[in-house]
Amino acid sequence: MRGLVLALLALGVVAATPASAQKYDSTSPVCKTNYRWGGEDTDCGYTSLEQCRLAAAGVGAMCFDNPYYAGPAASRARSPERRSRPAY
Repeated sequence: MRGLVLALLALGVVAATPASAQKYDSTSPVCKTNYRWGGEDTDCGYTSLEQCRLAAAGVGAMCFDNPYYAGPAASRARSPERRSRPAY
């Protein structure tokens, strides 16, 4: 019986531990880390440093370039038949 109680207690501790997720979103070029009492959180939903700095003004936060930003979507290559002609 004692072994069963210890096993259930160990399972409860493992289940209560939060899962680690990816800290940075790869779709936005700028992130903001908010520093709060008891921890910090990172939000990567900004398109420019200026936009992030406006949101961080007056709070304990820091803006930085997202190290995992994937960049804009690749554009389609133009086919050779659709080349523009020079203007004369």
